[in-house]
Parts: sequence; C-alpha cells; structure tokens
Amino acid sequence: MRIFVAFEGSFEAFDVSAHESVQTIKQMIKDYFHIPLSEDQQGRRYLELMYAGAALRNSWSLSDVGISFCSTLKCFVKKEDKPTLYVFNAVTQEMMPIMENVSILGKKVSDLRVLVTLRCGFPVSVYCLRTPKGLEMYDCNTLRDYQIDIGTTLRLDVWDGWKEFLMGCLLGQKPKVQRYLSKEGPVLKYQKRVALYIAAFHGHTELTEWALKQGAQPHEAVGAHPYRAWCHEALHTDVSNCPIHAAAEAGQLLILKAFVNCNVLCLECKNAAGQTPLAVAAKHQHEDCVLYLLSKMCSTVSFQKLSVPMRIYIKIKQWILRAQSHRCHKSQLGRTRVSGAKVGDTVVVDGFTKPKMTSKSWHSPCCKQQSSGKPVDSFVISQRDSRKQITLPALVNTNKFSELQSHQQENQKSKSAPARRREKHIKNAYLPQVPLPPASRVDCPHPLFHCGLRSFFTSFSEHSGMTPRENAIYCLAVASAFKEKRWLQQLGIARVLAKKSISNLTVQGSPAKCKKLSEIMH
Repeated sequence: MRIFVAFEGSFEAFDVSAHESVQTIKQMIKDYFHIPLSEDQQGRRYLELMYAGAALRNSWSLSDVGISFCSTLKCFVKKEDKPTLYVFNAVTQEMMPIMENVSILGKKVSDLRVLVTLRCGFPVSVYCLRTPKGLEMYDCNTLRDYQIDIGTTLRLDVWDGWKEFLMGCLLGQKPKVQRYLSKEGPVLKYQKRVALYIAAFHGHTELTEWALKQGAQPHEAVGAHPYRAWCHEALHTDVSNCPIHAAAEAGQLLILKAFVNCNVLCLECKNAAGQTPLAVAAKHQHEDCVLYLLSKMCSTVSFQKLSVPMRIYIKIKQWILRAQSHRCHKSQLGRTRVSGAKVGDTVVVDGFTKPKMTSKSWHSPCCKQQSSGKPVDSFVISQRDSRKQITLPALVNTNKFSELQSHQQENQKSKSAPARRREKHIKNAYLPQVPLPPASRVDCPHPLFHCGLRSFFTSFSEHSGMTPRENAIYCLAVASAFKEKRWLQQLGIARVLAKKSISNLTVQGSPAKCKKLSEIMH
C-alpha cells in the first residue's frame, strides 16, 4: 500500500506493506532523505514518526495502529540528551535520571545530593548515596574520588527500618506513616519533622495536617538523625532546611497557605543559603506562590488601636520568643542542660563499621530486634564495613510491637508470591487516567475459564509483571495518545495492542496456549 511521509517541507510517497514495522519505515526514510543519526555517551539523534497525534514505537506494525492506504505520517529528527548519572531509589524501586552537565562529575557529593533531594523530596539527612560497588559516598568528597563516570548508576539508601515509613510519606498515607513510627523518643520527633517535610514537598494536605497536630513546626529545621548527634562538622548544610522551604521549592501553594496560617514566622524563615520562602519560590519560578508570599509580606496586622506592617510584626514576635527562651534558660540555671547524644544513645560515626543506612525493611530481623526492646550490644566493630556504630553502656529502651504491627506481619507472611507481585505493580501511572469497570467478584465459575486458562493468566502475570487487567489499562492509555482518532478507533487500537502483547509473551513459551487464547478472544 502507499503512504505519505511529511519531513521538513517535503511530502513523499512510499510503497510499503501493511505489516511492515515502524523501525523498517524509519530506515527507509533515513536512506531516502540521507538523514545523519548518531548516538554516544552524551546523547543521540533519532527519527520520530507521528500519526494521529501519537508517536509510533519501533516494535509496532502499521496495521497495529490503524495506518491504512494513503495515510500521512509526520517525521521529525529529535535530539535526546542522555542522563549524566542514574540514581536507583531503594524506597520506590525507581530509577532517577540526573540530567546535568558533565561538569557535575567534578563536584562534591553534597552538590549531587541537593539535586537528588529536589527530584525525590527526601531531606538530605534520611538517605545516603552508594557507588555500584556498595561504597558509601561522603559529602566532602568529589564524584571523581569514587571513579564515577558518565552513565553510572548510584544507589539511594535510607535508614534501616524506614522504607515503609518513607513510602507512606511519599503516598500521603497517614495510617501507614503512623504504623511505622519509631518507639525511640528522639527518633520519633525526627520522623515527624521528616513526614512534614515530605508531605509539604508532595502536597499531601492530610499528612501535613496530622504532622502539624503532632507538634512539628513548618519553620523548624528537619535536622539530622539522632544517631548523628555528634557529627555536626560532617553534616550536609541543607539539614537546616525547613518544611516551608520544601513547599516553596515544589510550588505547593495550598501547603504554603496552611503553613503561613499556622505561624507567620514562616515568611522570614531562612534556609542554609540564607533564602526566605519567597526567594526560593522565585528561584524555582512558581509565580502563584511568589504572588501569595508577596501579598502576605506587604500586608498589615491590625490590633484594636494599631496596625503594624507584617515585617515589623514578625520582628516583634521573634523578639518575644527570644525573651521567653531566655527566661526559660534562667529558670533552669540550677539544672544540667545536655545537648547532643546522651549515655545510652546510639551514635553512628563515619568511616568505621556497621552501617545503619542500608534500606533494610521494617520486618527484617535486626529491625525487629531493635523495635521489640531487646538489648543491643554495647560496642560493635567489623573491619569489612565503612561505618561504626557505638552504643554507650546503658541499653536503649524501646517498647514492644503493638498488636496491630504483629497482626500486619502475620498478614504479610501469609501472602502468596503472586499476591505480593500484584501489590508491587498496583502503582500504575495510568490507573487514574483510564479507569476500568470493577473486577468481577461473582462466585460462580465461567464456562470458558478452565483450570488451564487460569494457569495461563497466572503465567502471563509472572512473565509480564502485570495482570491482564493492568495490561488492558496500559494499552488503553497508550491508545488514548492517538487524539485525532475517535474513541471507538482508539479502543480498537488498544484491543490489537493487548492481543499482540499477550501473543508476544506466550508464543515463545507455549504456542498451544496462545492458540487456545486467541480462539477464546475471537
């Protein structure tokens, strides 16, 4: 059949087969127009074909997406810069590309962690970066010191037992956050500040409200983990950043309003670089946030017989708070004031043994032991590791698991492998966009779904990582990109893509099952 290709003002006809792949068509266009393509470490130049408003994938054939006689394809030459680095997030199991200039390889690890925080929303004090060999990267060193090259994949690890807690913060799930809170008092306070920071960055209003009620303050620095209480010189400067700065960076206007209504001192709160939330919002070009913060800073506070500009009111309030703090210190002169770690606290020191940031699950044996209140060894040394854990002579007092946590662990153990796999893939970016009818819960068996076919669907889930339902949602979302097509035509494209995805998986392993499935679908 004959199709037409529009490329840079030219309009040429090509005679092709309906079953030709998009990759073959691209090669024909490249040879005809003599288009130079390239690929190296920095990036690549490639061809992209557009039809009905959607970009065509190389693996598709023309008939898959309804390209018929005399159809017109648009061709473009695109340039894509490859990421300088990749960071694998151990919490979300996602790969984060770092699209920065190659010059970042000569910078310090602390600079890279600033970029990672802006991508994932984690405070710098909850995670560390590791090389592909598992070596922890310290902020004071450069990336070249660890022989990091273009395209290297680093790993983001968090505190042991924190994966579930941080995942709850990322999703804004308050019950999950509450379930995985620590039993140690100092760590618990630190977790509440972390929860408020992440909730502010991602705009989770319910979690933000909960953290504020728990005593976390939007203008209070997140700070460092209590285990790092004696490591002031080695801490990242951004540990002094506050939740209000996270909201300004991410442009979360509703969260900013909630924070300012909670405490107007947020307006003059400064980060490690000495920037107010207004300066941070302006730096990241969040216009609505800038206008709101400007209006608040230019407003006045009215009393019964007096109106005071907001800046003066904030200074007065800061002076009153300092006076109250000074009076409190005077009343405690007879008492011994202790700062930092105390006897019995766990302290982590760089460069020695027993790393505590390896992203171990809450349900791992070591985390269970610490959470159940069992004694911890007073001094642990291992020459193979790169960090030392020192626990001073007194034992760390922690409470036992609650009944709710025990019940949850039993449920987790009782889940089958397929159930856990389905739970892992339930986070699908297309689910809210392309909803399907609810899954059938009818108890009576359908005549077509015999044991062999059920085993086929189980096999499909194991090999593809998605259930047939999730695969259908994915194909509908892909087909919806053909915006110039009518809805029924998009549905037809989705049906073809779904059948093809099933065939591609099953033809390799079991042709008989594929044939049986195709007969049923027809």
